[in-house]
Amino acid sequence: MMPASRMRALAAWRARARPPGRPPRRRGRPAGDPSALAWFVRAQAVNTKRSAAALRPFRLDEFGKGPASPSPAHIQAANQLLVRLRRPLLAAADKLDPRTESGRAGVDSIPRFLSRKQRTLRQIKAIEKVWDFYQELFGQRLTPFAPWLLAADRIGLDCYQAVYTGLGAARSIPAPPPLAYMETGSTPATYRRGVTLTRLGKRANPFPVVQLPYHRLINPWTLGAVHHEVSHNLQSDLGLWQEVPRRILGRLERAGVPRPVAVTWARWHKEMWADLGALLLGGPAIVASLLGVLARSRRTTQGFNPAGVHPTPYLRTFISLELLRRMGFSQEAAGFQRLWRQLYPAPERSTIPRAMLDSFDRANQVVVDTICFQPYPQLGGRSLAQVTRFTENHQRMTEEAARRIAAGVDPGIVPARFLVGAARLALDQRLAPPGRITAHFYQALERR
Repeated sequence: MMPASRMRALAAWRARARPPGRPPRRRGRPAGDPSALAWFVRAQAVNTKRSAAALRPFRLDEFGKGPASPSPAHIQAANQLLVRLRRPLLAAADKLDPRTESGRAGVDSIPRFLSRKQRTLRQIKAIEKVWDFYQELFGQRLTPFAPWLLAADRIGLDCYQAVYTGLGAARSIPAPPPLAYMETGSTPATYRRGVTLTRLGKRANPFPVVQLPYHRLINPWTLGAVHHEVSHNLQSDLGLWQEVPRRILGRLERAGVPRPVAVTWARWHKEMWADLGALLLGGPAIVASLLGVLARSRRTTQGFNPAGVHPTPYLRTFISLELLRRMGFSQEAAGFQRLWRQLYPAPERSTIPRAMLDSFDRANQVVVDTICFQPYPQLGGRSLAQVTRFTENHQRMTEEAARRIAAGVDPGIVPARFLVGAARLALDQRLAPPGRITAHFYQALERR
């Protein structure tokens, strides 16, 4: 038997030889410690359940109670999507719980448990993207930009009301209505109701979202973008997404327009419908807003893209001017046309195909007539120009509103969709400094 002094010396030597920080190995404890596995499984279950709980539905009052706050309908629509997405996540969390039968199996079968954990993590990340989208969308209503977004909301809703109350057959207005969102460093855009979005994990968007850049919001006379983006949603909600291009193609071919040219016009139908719908909703000032967008370098504005869904910018202006003339604003159309031809005097030197240029005037008349002046069953047997129109009386209302906005006086009962034109007239006629027009414009819409 080893002397006690020798045993103490050996123990001291072993302690000195052990690497720093390495705990002594307990006698008789196997390397695959079941208690360590149970601890790990339990921790993953806790993490998953807490993550699922954090991705909770939003409270109705979470983003304020003022007029700029998202409506209960918007929050409920987002919550319905989140609840559907969380349901399988909660079930997956239960399977990771060591207190359940499947959890105990996970301890016994490590590969299966790890695969289950990985799938659960993917679910969490996917739902986080959806939750973050709505958190940011609704959260902007708590920022200083809330009055601007409220103004855009009210313009968009007014556009919907103008169209749906003018239909030849009663149809309920789809709900929820469009909701505005500021996206810096971008261009105006929209996410239509029911369209699948990557930001929502390829799931259907429950309500229209109108994306507006900061540089548009600080210049409200450029917010014809709201009328345009809302018109995209109107075409979709009214069920005219397939009908319009079919009619354009058929009528152009019957008019003798070469088929390749007619196919191009039909491909442009969404942007043309949005431009023309916006003009009928907002009046001549919408064309002024459009020119500011389309006026780029001559190479860009006159550059033809054979696969583009937007009309060539140079031609796009003349499409709106054709409608403006037919609305009764011939003088305004002539003024815009003179300006546009001064900016771009030589279209024959562009990359626009000769067949497109040669047939343009005839095709333009046919297309504007097809979109705006032909009856559609989806419009209750009426044309778009019968459903909503902008008349000389509306223009006089807009001019009066321009003077009131410039003076800081409430513009009265003028429709919200006309106030963009009022801001444009106030700017163009120098009725007040741009900053004062901006402040009074948003105040007028916020007070409603």
